[in-house]
Amino acid sequence: MSPRSGADLALLLLGGYRNLVDEVVRELAARGFPDARPAHEYAMRAIQAGADNASELGRRLAVTKQAAAKTIAALVDRGYVTTVESPVDARRKQIQLTEHGLALMREGAAIFDEVRARWEERLGADELARLETQLTRLVGDSPIDVNAPGWAAQGTS
Repeated sequence: MSPRSGADLALLLLGGYRNLVDEVVRELAARGFPDARPAHEYAMRAIQAGADNASELGRRLAVTKQAAAKTIAALVDRGYVTTVESPVDARRKQIQLTEHGLALMREGAAIFDEVRARWEERLGADELARLETQLTRLVGDSPIDVNAPGWAAQGTS
C-alpha cells in the first residue's frame, strides 16, 4: 500500500472527528436535545471554565464579541444558559449554565463514551488503545486546553 498524502491524513482525521461528533449529535437529538450543536459544547465549556460575559467568551472562542453575543442568545433561547446582572456592575450581564445546559453536557459526555465503546467493538480494544496512544504521541495528553483563549478556534476550525 502506497503512503497517503498529508492532505489524505488530514481528511482521515477530520472524517473520524466528524463521524464521532455526528453520531453524538444524532443521539443527543434522540435523547431530547434536538437543537444541540458542537459549537454549543465549545461555548458551554468555555462558560463553565469561567467565561461569564460576551467579551470573555469571544476571547475564549477566538470570535468577535458580536459573534459571542449571538452564541449566547442562541444558548439562552434553547435554555442552556441564563444571563444575570453582574454583582459588580449592574450594567453588565453575566452568563451562567442552567441545569438544562449542564444536563446536555452530562448527556453528551455519556454518549461520547458510548460511541467510543462502539469504536472499540469495531476495531478491538488493542487497536483502539494503539490509535489513542499514537494520537497522544502526536498531539500530547491535552491536545486542546479548554481554559486557553481561542481554544475552540485553534482546536476545531
